[in-house]
Amino acid sequence: MIKNCLLFFLIFIVGLTPRAKAQNVLISTSSNPNEPSIKIDPVHPERLVAATNLDNYYVSADTGHTWTHEHLSSSYGVWGDPVIDVDTSGHFYFFHLSNPSDGNWIDRIVCQKSTDNGEVWSDGTFTGLNGNKAQDKHWSIVDRTNNHIYLTWTQFDVYGSTNPADSSIILFSKSLDGGDSWSAPLRINKVAGDCIDSDDTVEGAVPAVGPNGEIYVTWAGPTGLVFNRSTDQGETWLETEILISTLPGGWDFGVPGIYRSNGLPITKCDLSGGPNHGTIYVNWSDQRNGGNDTDIWLSKSTDGGDTWSAPIRVNDDEPGHQQFFTWMDIDQTNGNLFFVFYDRRNYMDTQTDVSLAWSTDGGNSFTNKIISESPFIPNEGVFFGDYTNLTVHDNIVRPIWTRLHEGQLSVWTDVTPFQHVVNAVREPSSGNLNEFSQFPNPTSDMAYISFKLHDARVVNLKLFDGNGRQVAVLLQNESLGYGKHIIPVDLKTLKLQSGLYYPQLTIDGKVKTLKMLMVE
Repeated sequence: MIKNCLLFFLIFIVGLTPRAKAQNVLISTSSNPNEPSIKIDPVHPERLVAATNLDNYYVSADTGHTWTHEHLSSSYGVWGDPVIDVDTSGHFYFFHLSNPSDGNWIDRIVCQKSTDNGEVWSDGTFTGLNGNKAQDKHWSIVDRTNNHIYLTWTQFDVYGSTNPADSSIILFSKSLDGGDSWSAPLRINKVAGDCIDSDDTVEGAVPAVGPNGEIYVTWAGPTGLVFNRSTDQGETWLETEILISTLPGGWDFGVPGIYRSNGLPITKCDLSGGPNHGTIYVNWSDQRNGGNDTDIWLSKSTDGGDTWSAPIRVNDDEPGHQQFFTWMDIDQTNGNLFFVFYDRRNYMDTQTDVSLAWSTDGGNSFTNKIISESPFIPNEGVFFGDYTNLTVHDNIVRPIWTRLHEGQLSVWTDVTPFQHVVNAVREPSSGNLNEFSQFPNPTSDMAYISFKLHDARVVNLKLFDGNGRQVAVLLQNESLGYGKHIIPVDLKTLKLQSGLYYPQLTIDGKVKTLKMLMVE
């Protein structure tokens, strides 16, 4: 038996291909799943919980490679719009709409809690009960400095009403005790919307937490994309919301083959401590370039939301294609931005791929990559849901999406290590990245990584595990001269466990990667 030996395989990724090998994972096909939500526990990143309409939840203990599927129940009823969140104690929360036997359809927002990684859930608590008024489309955020939970959603006087006397508003509620109780809902918007559930309805309120405990919220409505904030844990808010952008074509628009679609916004804030710390980002989609050219957009603020950048296009294809149902997350360990969306850049019909986009420079530039293993053809006669979702931590990137093909709904994720995705879209290195190798092969305690430079360069050498998490920095911005360089790696000191690892050499933005298999 070989103890702690390393076997290195050199990988050369040549050119940009239309579709790199991906590691898609089918989560479920049962119970007509759609409108997925997913959350990783940053303290124990192998643990993930996901959910779909109406009452499905899924648990993974191996970073999303395998899943169990169960159904949620509550005395308040479980009526969809699932949202999963997690606090610093590893307690998961499942927020959803209600349909109680002794109340009214969607008359409150329900919070159910699990203290055992999603195996068992409480019956739940609720907020927003207000007679017959409808409480709809909520999203949550946990302030990880104190575990306060903030919740925002839309209240309809009468859902679907065309009566101009009926209106929609944005409400806020918070829990300071792990979801056991909730504050009285507070209206935070100045300009109300109608109740039609379309462009002039106020919807899409997704909260984010700022670096000093600020609460940021953006939503769409009759005036466009607007922003509000609180600096006192939600007690008070700006009297008038701040305009981020108009929404040419509105937030409720058509995409061929899709039952209904929208471009509602997602709000996130960089808390990484990096160069973009404190920057607020808002992601959405719209048809400002025409009904046959839905695009994914980003706007950002570096002054707490007072001013916003002009919309930045995230999808990098030629005009005239459909990208829709976007979601965004930030890797709070490094500030990188990630986006998942449906993508038809390769087709002239309704064939649909799923793409991942990311930015490592605060939204100044983006890389796009198709991550679905094959396209699907949706059917507008089947309800497809209203959104995708995404969770990211320490280079573990877990998108989740609905697939609708030949009338069958299913829900998927992708577990491709992020460094594999990055390397699949980079051009092959040349010049200064010659003779990148390791020796001896195999080895039990020490490995040596070798490369040759043609002239002086700044070099970075890092080691990633099989999930794309950085486990060691071997060289960081080291200025090295001409010649051959040999870097020793003490495997015993790193205390690596069996599995795949990826040494990565970066020079002037060019990258080469070795594949390392450690076995006991």
